[in-house]
Amino acid sequence: MKIGFELNLQQTQKLIMTPELRQAIQVLQYNNIELKDYIERQIEANPFLEVGEKPTQPTQENDSVPKDEGIDWHEVVERYDDISYKSYRDTSESKQTFESYTSKAQSLNDYLRFQLGLAVKNEKQRKIGERIIDSLDRKGYLAIPTTEIANQLKVPLESVEEVLNLFHAFDPIGVAARDLNECLKIQLKEKGIFDSKVYAIIDHHIEDLACNRMQCIAKDLDVSVNRVQEICDIIRMLEPKPSRGFVLDSDNIKYISADVTVKKMDGEYIIIVNDSDIPLLRISSFYKDIMKTVDDKETNKFLYDKLNASMWLIKSIEQRRNTMYKVVESILKHQIDFFEKGDKFLKPLVLKDVAEDIEMHESTVSRATNGKYVQTPRGLYELKYFFSSSISKEGNDDGMASTSIKAMIKDLIEKENTKKPMSDQKISDILNQKGIDISRRTVAKYRDELEIPASSLRKRF
Repeated sequence: MKIGFELNLQQTQKLIMTPELRQAIQVLQYNNIELKDYIERQIEANPFLEVGEKPTQPTQENDSVPKDEGIDWHEVVERYDDISYKSYRDTSESKQTFESYTSKAQSLNDYLRFQLGLAVKNEKQRKIGERIIDSLDRKGYLAIPTTEIANQLKVPLESVEEVLNLFHAFDPIGVAARDLNECLKIQLKEKGIFDSKVYAIIDHHIEDLACNRMQCIAKDLDVSVNRVQEICDIIRMLEPKPSRGFVLDSDNIKYISADVTVKKMDGEYIIIVNDSDIPLLRISSFYKDIMKTVDDKETNKFLYDKLNASMWLIKSIEQRRNTMYKVVESILKHQIDFFEKGDKFLKPLVLKDVAEDIEMHESTVSRATNGKYVQTPRGLYELKYFFSSSISKEGNDDGMASTSIKAMIKDLIEKENTKKPMSDQKISDILNQKGIDISRRTVAKYRDELEIPASSLRKRF
């Protein structure tokens, strides 16, 4: 047995992800807002990148350029001289910024402080009111006892209760309540409702109300079921979360901007990739001139790397645009019935179908659709919405999309007899009679995804 050290040559093939490829994948994953932020960071880091209103025009360069160890820098620059990223804009429409479609929602904190300034009589009440505002939770309820506020500010408990009563007259009605019961009672008093039966249901039967146990409530209060239902309808009209509709300081708001627009013009669908808010990139002519005149080897290498990086970014953005256009074009071709007729005509579609259609890998299609939105004549949809699993249907080899089944379930429930709502098994039987093979458990799953309550909670007396 031979023991020793040897050197062996072995040839293998490996898939290596270059920095340029990683950048292209990263750019493809970004939506419009994220891509804009990424480009702005790259502009700060790369001196070769410039933002211009119009694409750069080729310029005549001087042929006498210094050379460094066999590298013809003049030839390198000339290769990139007429390349720039061009945004495809519709010049017939006036430019609209993202801010044109959004407005700043008012903060609950600011709204209450404004009302507090009009209601208090002195500085002491103002400080108590500000402490109450700072102690509200996400629902708009007072999260700490009034005794704790009194101890913190070293004021009488009666003073805190007095200011708290002022809040109960503020808008939104019910804000600064200590619990759900108090919040609902404040709203009832504001509406001029003082029926003892209504308050009894809130105090003792709030869980029965949530579970639609009308007969149990009627028996305990010794009233008819119809009367209980009328009272419960009034209570359900109240707002259990006073802070709803206001921006909270802890909220992390994410705005949606359509990455692609599909318009129907003269009977044809037109696809527009929305890149009007993305900066127009071009190569800086100033640094190109420096690159052709600098003799230092390290400086030339730095400039060459930055030039390559800027070109790869421009190409990656253009490639992203072309990929998204092809993906949406393929989706439009597969789901043309949806665009013409609505949700019920959405067909089963998976990433593989689109990938084979546009001759790309499934992972590329997944990155191009993840987190992206398309504005259509039927509304704003996430691209992932058009991909859904298939449920077999008699006489249809392709089956039906799960989204179409959900639309049918929703339609059946909206048209049902509310005195005898359909059970999940009944809905399953109706769909089976139409040739759709779907089980009761699948119906229950889709109903939960549609946020539709069970039949026992939908029943009306």
